[in-house]
Amino acid sequence: MPTAREALNAEGLMLVQTVAQTGSFASAARELGLVPSAVTYRIRQIEDALDVLLFDRSSRQARLTDAGTELLREGARLLQEMDAVANRVKRVATGWESQLTIAADTVIACGVVMELAQAFFELAPTTRLRLRDESLAGTLEAVASGQADLALGIAVETATFPDVQSAMLGDLPFIYVVAPHHPLAAVEGPLADQLLLKHRAIAVADSVRQGVPVTFGLLPGQDVLTVPSMEAKLDAQLRGLGGGFVPEPMARPYVQTGRLVVKEVERSSRIPRMTYAWRTNPPPGRGLQWWLSQLESPKTRRALLEHHGRA
Repeated sequence: MPTAREALNAEGLMLVQTVAQTGSFASAARELGLVPSAVTYRIRQIEDALDVLLFDRSSRQARLTDAGTELLREGARLLQEMDAVANRVKRVATGWESQLTIAADTVIACGVVMELAQAFFELAPTTRLRLRDESLAGTLEAVASGQADLALGIAVETATFPDVQSAMLGDLPFIYVVAPHHPLAAVEGPLADQLLLKHRAIAVADSVRQGVPVTFGLLPGQDVLTVPSMEAKLDAQLRGLGGGFVPEPMARPYVQTGRLVVKEVERSSRIPRMTYAWRTNPPPGRGLQWWLSQLESPKTRRALLEHHGRA
C-alpha cells in the first residue's frame, strides 16, 4: 500500500479533482481514457493511504465527503504551487516564463489586449498566456495575491501591497447615461440624488474574493441590477433597464448614434486615475518585461482605455 506522501502526487490529486467535477467514477474514467475499475482502484489506494473516505458512495453520484472537500481544496493549492515551481525553473533556465497571467479590468479595451497578445506570441510562442477578466478591487487582488503577473486598469490604491509595483495608465472619465426611452432621458436639468433614487441603477459586481468589495455611484436604498462586467452594464443601459456611470470612451459611439443620452447629475462625475501593476517577486521574466515595455508607450496606454468596439 502506498504511503500518504506517495498517494498525494499530482496524478492522484488530478484524479480526485476529475471524479469530483464529473460526478462519478465512470464519467471520470471516460474523460481520462481509463476503465472505471482503474479509477476506482486508484481512488481506493489514496483513501487507504490517508485512512479516510474521500467520496460518499451511498448514491449513484460520487459526492465528496468533508475530508474529500478539504483534500480537493488543499490539492488545488498544491497543484498551483507545482506549476509555480515549474514556471520558476524554466525562467531560471531561459529567462522566459512558461505561463504569464494578465488580469484586465472590464473597462480595458479587449481588442487592444488581443492585439498585444498577438504581437507577444510572435516573439514568445512557447509562453502560455492566460487572460482573466476582473472588476474593481478584484483587479488589484489578482496581482496582489499572486494569481496574476500583471493587472491592467486598477482604480484603487496599490501602495499597501508588498511585492507589487504600479505605474500610471491614465485618467478615465465616467459619464451618466440612459437609453432614450428611459424616463430620466426626458428630465431637464441636472439629476438630483432624490430623483436618481427612484430609478434602478446598473452596477458592475466587484470580482474581489478575499477583500472588501467596493462600489461607485450607488445611493443607499437604490434598486440595483448587478452585472458581471462593464460590457454587460452598457448592454443593460442600452436596453433601458437602468442608468449609471460608464467610461466615456465606451459610451461615446452609442451617444454619437443616439442610442444613449448623456445626463448631467448634481453630484460630481468620476474621473478615476487608472494604473497598472505587476509582481516584483520573483523579478519579472522576459515575457513580463515585454508587456511592461509596451506599457511605457503613451499610445498603448491610451488605446487600452479608449479604443473600444464601435456601435
